[in-house]
Amino acid sequence: MNVTIDIASDLVCPWCFVGKRRLAQAVALVQASHPESRFQFNWLPYFLNPNTAPEGEPYRAFLEAKFGSSAAIDKMQSDVAAAGHEAGVDFDFARIVTRPNTLRAHRLVYRAQSIGHRPATIEALVERLFVAHFQCGEDIGDVTTLADIAAACGDIKKDVADYLASSEGEKPVRSLADKVTALGVSGVPFFIIQRRLSISGAQSGEVLAAAIIEALQ
Repeated sequence: MNVTIDIASDLVCPWCFVGKRRLAQAVALVQASHPESRFQFNWLPYFLNPNTAPEGEPYRAFLEAKFGSSAAIDKMQSDVAAAGHEAGVDFDFARIVTRPNTLRAHRLVYRAQSIGHRPATIEALVERLFVAHFQCGEDIGDVTTLADIAAACGDIKKDVADYLASSEGEKPVRSLADKVTALGVSGVPFFIIQRRLSISGAQSGEVLAAAIIEALQ
């Protein structure tokens, strides 16, 4: 049985990283009871801050403007870190210097999907992008950084660098993001299972598994 899940997320959203790991837990739960199930993920772009400058912005200053105080920032990061630890993600917020514009990163994922990379390769790419930002403090808005990440996942570095240095993929990625918003999505992660059942937020693996099984019935 084939299961298609569309996942709207932004690569600078910590809850999207948690949601990705919880989705993996859900898949394992579903496959334990339905071993014949096969999963296809489609990653959809979403921009938490579409007006971010192309070169990004200082991470701490962004947080201060959004949350208003160091205490509020510490509380937010503590909550996310606790959820992440439970899901197998160890956030290292202190390493993040730049909050990037994620258009290039979304274009990289779009390219991998559109040229038909294997699902495991796309999965590795998305995982590595989250790890780069939230655990390594790398700038995933930078062409060279993204090309290195893609190469580590088996792509050709020069091809990726040339692609990202151009405007190729920008229009379809922006169009996809607009379509996601038109569906009424106002927060991520957002999961659409079998194109018929949607679930919002970084729900637990058990909740996601139950939703997947419901969508299959």
